[in-house]
Amino acid sequence: MYPTIRPRRLRTTAAMRRLVAETSLEARHLVLPMFVADGRSEPWEIPSMPGVYQHTADSLLAAASAAVEAGVGGLMLFGVPRPEDKDACGTAATDPDGVLNRALRSLRSELGDSTVIMADTCLDEFTDHGHCGVLTGSGVVDNDATLERYAEMAVAQADSGAHLLGPSGMMDGQVASIRAALDAAGHRDVGQLAYAAKYSSAFYGPFRDAVGSSLEGDRRTYQQDPANRREALHEVALDLAEGADLVMVKPAMSYLDVLREVADRSPVPVAAYQISGEYSMITAAAANGWIDRDAAIAESLLSIRRAGADIVLTYWAAEVADRLS
Repeated sequence: MYPTIRPRRLRTTAAMRRLVAETSLEARHLVLPMFVADGRSEPWEIPSMPGVYQHTADSLLAAASAAVEAGVGGLMLFGVPRPEDKDACGTAATDPDGVLNRALRSLRSELGDSTVIMADTCLDEFTDHGHCGVLTGSGVVDNDATLERYAEMAVAQADSGAHLLGPSGMMDGQVASIRAALDAAGHRDVGQLAYAAKYSSAFYGPFRDAVGSSLEGDRRTYQQDPANRREALHEVALDLAEGADLVMVKPAMSYLDVLREVADRSPVPVAAYQISGEYSMITAAAANGWIDRDAAIAESLLSIRRAGADIVLTYWAAEVADRLS
């Protein structure tokens, strides 16, 4: 007896496979994270992230313009201050002339509303201890004191031209605190892409090189335990109740199960961040000839989309967008 039901009929040609594909990957789905560093005279390639750079103000504009021309959906900007500009409270994060706020103004002036300009709303790049908030005398992150700093940072970023803010510190109440501050300052149209389910991951290592992190210890008292799934859904529900306009799962590839559950429940768009370690693993394996680089990139991004992400933050955003166009 031969089978009468043959699923392979729908795989016979490239045209047939394209016709019945359940998931698509388009340039508009992709957001490019970018780093701008104070005090650099030329772009610096991050050793643990080949192909990714700490930009100068000029090279940032050039790279951002090229990414937008390729069709990316948006840009997520991280600032890297000089070591001497870091302090315990991350003062440079709220300084209108700080590296991140200057870069936001420059991007908004150059690109206007042709893309979505996003800002990382967190203190870790700006503190001399490398934590995402203000510390108590015993060295623990003070949640509520940190919310005050986030509110100030959010207004400074909105004043500088950000369309969306990315509160990524995993402080309780951060979305509500930022929303109240934005509304009071007249920034009612500035939204929040909330890092709602951000895990304490081993895959962040290269990112800490990228931002020149001064981290002492770890972030396990505020980022989520990788063992927990239901907790992520609770965090997402809280952020939605506080007014998040979009929610994010981070990292992406090791948390596709969480991403799927968040996407199934969320009434707002869901993002996922293909983080530095995920980027570097594929890059390193491809450099050694162990995998097909372009195919692995495409498959990894498609898997994140298939798991439910409407938006994918990836360091390959511009390259892939250009390939898709």
